[in-house]
Parts: sequence; structure tokens; C-alpha cells
Amino acid sequence: MALELWTYATPNGWKVTIMLEELIEAGIELPDFKVVPVEIMKGDQFSEEFTAICPNQKIPGLKDGDRTLMESCAILLYLAERFPSPLLPQDESRWDVIQWLMWQAANVGPIFGNKLSYTRYMDDVPAEQKAHPLERFNNEAQRLMRVMDRQLAGRDYLCGAHFTIADIACYPWVRGWKWSKIDITGHANVTAWVDRVRARPAVERGLAYGFEADEIDQWSEDTKKRYAAGGASIASNQSIARE
Repeated sequence: MALELWTYATPNGWKVTIMLEELIEAGIELPDFKVVPVEIMKGDQFSEEFTAICPNQKIPGLKDGDRTLMESCAILLYLAERFPSPLLPQDESRWDVIQWLMWQAANVGPIFGNKLSYTRYMDDVPAEQKAHPLERFNNEAQRLMRVMDRQLAGRDYLCGAHFTIADIACYPWVRGWKWSKIDITGHANVTAWVDRVRARPAVERGLAYGFEADEIDQWSEDTKKRYAAGGASIASNQSIARE
């Protein structure tokens, strides 16, 4: 039975498209799968069809036969167990991977996401009201990058020599540091890791979902405007209040 990934081109969405491509790269025989675009800037995430898969109305969502899943890190874990590969070790070292997967879900995603929202999207919030959140989320993002930099010292990837779902979870958020204006250049191990992960063929294919090849690493001005406008609509307090 085919897998259905309901998603959009955002960090959380790219986690799962990268995962699927990495499984293919590892030689895993996947069932047929299709990617169903969820146009979040047009409100598709609030449709009855998508809500049945993802009650939280946030992408991505996964449908595997009668099983539906929401939350990107839960989907990564599900796919890693459904299709065993080195992306999630089967021995005790799996807990090294799982703890860093949870670290991303609890820390990197929320902090980078909030910094991004206040930096790019919340145009309806006066500058003086944004000053404290911007400082708070930037400082915490820098703390997280120090944690990550220490973890990567002497390691190619977060949990050692092998690329895992922990790296997949963290990468799409960290790679977008210029868009969220979180300067990672002072963390040499992190920047080297970003380059190392980006060089993986499956990662390139996973990032290509929703973008032309020449926009994977550098958005056009039209794309920047489209994401800024759409993000502002999604982040609006009025929009949240209406849900």
C-alpha cells in the first residue's frame, strides 16, 4: 500500500522528504509513495481531509495504510522503525540518536521558528514589542548552537561517524540560519556539519521538493517575498485567534 506524505516546503516538511530519499539511498525498498502538497499559505492545512491525518493542522502528515501520523520527528522515528537502516541503530546506541531527535523537537525547532517569526513575519507587531523576543530567542539559539558545536567536536555527525535521523531533524532548521538571522558562523563544527550534510545526494533530492534546483540554496527575490507574505499571514495573532 502506498505511503502518502502531506507536506509543504518548510524545515519540518524537508525533514521527511530527506528521510525518504536517505532510505532510498541506503538501498531500502520502499512502497510506492506520493507527496501531496499542502498549500499552507492558502489554508489547506485547515481542510477536513488534512485534519483527519493531522489533527494539529500543521505539516507534515503521513498516511501509511490505516495509520496516520503527525509531527515531523514522530514521522522520522516511525519511518526509521518501519524501514530499518543505519539511520536509526538497532543496538543501545539508538538512544543516543533518539535523545538528539527529541532535543531538536523540544529546542531547535521552537527556538529557530520563533526567531524566524519575529525576524521575518510579524509585521503587525510594533518594533519595541519585538525587541525582547528577538533578543531572547537569538540568545537561546546561540546557546543551542554552542551545545551542538560541542557535540560535533571530533564527530562527523551528531551521534558519531554515521548520519542518522537526529541529523535529518536538525539540518533543515540550522541550514536556514540566514533567513532566521541566527549567525552560526562562530560555531566552526556546526558550519562544517552543515556543509557535510548538504553534500549528501539524498539531502539535495529531499530539499528539492517544492523548489527549483537553482533555488535550493539561494531563494529568488520573488520566493523571499512569497514566503514573507505567507509567513506573516500564518504568524498573525488575528489568524491564530480565528482558528
